[in-house]
Amino acid sequence: MSLKEKIYSVLVVSASEKFNQALPEVFPVSTFSPINTVCDISAAKRAISERDFDFLIVNSPLPDDAGLRFAVDAVSSYPTVVLFLARAEHYTDAYDELAEHGVFLMQKPLSKATFQLAAGWLVSARERIRKTEKKTLSIEEKMAEIRLVNRAKWLLISEVKMTEPDAHRYIEKLAMDRCVPRRQIAEEIIKTYG
Repeated sequence: MSLKEKIYSVLVVSASEKFNQALPEVFPVSTFSPINTVCDISAAKRAISERDFDFLIVNSPLPDDAGLRFAVDAVSSYPTVVLFLARAEHYTDAYDELAEHGVFLMQKPLSKATFQLAAGWLVSARERIRKTEKKTLSIEEKMAEIRLVNRAKWLLISEVKMTEPDAHRYIEKLAMDRCVPRRQIAEEIIKTYG
C-alpha cells in the first residue's frame, strides 16, 4: 500500500479555535481521519486511553497544563508520533525536556507551508514506527515458537528419555517430513506428553 492510500488518525490537543479551524487545510480528510480535537490534557488522556492515534499534536499552552509531561508519556507509552507546538518564549525549555524522548517540537507561530512540512515528517516517523512494530511482532512470534519447541524437547527428554540433540533432531525431522512448522510438531508433542 502506498503512502497516498494510507489514512492516519490524529488527536489534536488545542484550546485555540483559530488553530483548530485551520487544521483541515493542513490535514486533509482524505489522508488524516478521524481528526479528534480536545481542548485540555484531561480530555486528551481519556481519548488516548480509549484508542490509538497515529499522531498527537499538542498546541501549548493548554488551560490545565503546558502538556510537556503528557507529550513525553504519550510518545513513551503509545505507538504515536507527537508534535508539540510551543511559543517562542517556552521553546528552549520545551526542547530540553522533549527532544531526548523523540517528541517533534516546533515554534509558534507557524506558516501553513511549515505545518504541511511537519505533517510530512509525522507520516515518515509513523511509517518507521510501523516497520519497527512489525519486526518486533515477528521476533516475539519467533521467541514464542522457540519456547514452545524447547518445552516439547524437554518433554521428550523427560518422558521418552531422549537426549537433547536427539529430541531436537526428532522435532526438526518430523517437521520436514510432514512439511509443517516446528511449532505444530511441538504443540502435538506437548498435547501427547504434557
